[in-house]
Amino acid sequence: MQHTCVVRYLLGLLVFHATSLKAEWNTKDFQKREHSLTKPYQGSGFGVPNWDFQGSTMVTSNYIRLTPDQKSKQGALWNKIPCRVRNWEVQLNFKVTGTTRDLFGDGFAFWYTKERMEIGPVFGSKDFFSGLAIIGDTYSNHNTPNHQHPYLSAMVTNGSESYDHDKDGTHTMLGGCEVKFRNMNHETWIAIRYENDKLTVSHDITNKRAWAPCFSIDGVKLPTGYYFGMSATTGDLSDAHDVISIKTYELDTADGVSKEERPDIQPETEFIATPQREHKEDPEESTSGIKKFFIGLLVVLGILVVVVVGIMMYQKQQENNRKRFY
Repeated sequence: MQHTCVVRYLLGLLVFHATSLKAEWNTKDFQKREHSLTKPYQGSGFGVPNWDFQGSTMVTSNYIRLTPDQKSKQGALWNKIPCRVRNWEVQLNFKVTGTTRDLFGDGFAFWYTKERMEIGPVFGSKDFFSGLAIIGDTYSNHNTPNHQHPYLSAMVTNGSESYDHDKDGTHTMLGGCEVKFRNMNHETWIAIRYENDKLTVSHDITNKRAWAPCFSIDGVKLPTGYYFGMSATTGDLSDAHDVISIKTYELDTADGVSKEERPDIQPETEFIATPQREHKEDPEESTSGIKKFFIGLLVVLGILVVVVVGIMMYQKQQENNRKRFY
C-alpha cells in the first residue's frame, strides 16, 4: 500500500512536471520554419528549400559557406518568402575562421530588406538598401577608430543612405558592440529581436547558453513583407564565413497593439545616429606633407635646372663674344 502511494505520488509529480514543461514550451513564441534554416540543408535535388544562394556560397552537410578563406570573394543566402509578421526574432548560429591572427576581413551582414539577391559592396550585398542590416565588421577601414574589431552594429535606412565603408559605417550606425567571434572552437550565436518597434541585438560567444546584450533601440519602424538574408565578403584580407543555422520565431503581439501587416510604411528610426568619432574627411596631414616634400623637391630641381641652363648659356655667350673679339 505504501509503495502504491509512492508510485501515485511520483506519477502525480511527473504529470505536474510534464504539464509545467508543456506550459513552458508553449510560449508565445513559435518557430517559423519557412524562414528558418537547419541541417540537413538540402531537400530533393541540389537546392535548399525556401532559400536561394549566390556568389561564392557553397552548401555542405555541416555548414553553408558564404565565402572561403580567399581574397576577393562574395557570397549570399536569401530567404525566398517575405516575412509577414510584425514581431520576430532570428537566432543566427555562425562561424568566422581564418588562418591569420591579426590581419583578416572583411565581415558579414544579416539583412531584413526589401531587396534580395543583389550582390554589392556592402558586405556582399547592395548599397542604398531599404530595411535593416546587422553588420559583423571584422576589419577597421578607418585609421583612427575608437573601438576594436570585430564589431557588431545596426543600420536602418529607407534606401536614401549609403553605407560608408571607409568610415566603417559609423555615421549611420544605430548601436554596436565589440564581439570577438573569430576562430572560436565552440558555437557562436547572434540574436536579432524585433518586438513592438524595439530592436534588440544580443550574442552568445562564450558558449554559456545565455544571451549577452549588445544594444537595444526603441522607435525602429520596419515594414512587413521584407526578406531575411545573409551575406559576406572578403577583400585583400580574408576569412571563411559560415552559416550553421538560422532559426526564426514569431513573437506574440502585445495587447492593444495591432497585428495587421504594414507593408506600406518606410523603414525609419526615432534614434539619431551619433557618430562615434567626429564626422571629418579622412586626415590628409601625412599625405599633404609628402605632397609638399615632392613639390618642394621639384621646385628646387627646377630652379637648379634653370640656373645650370642659365650658366651654360652665359658661358656660351661669353665664349662667342671672345671669338668675335679675336
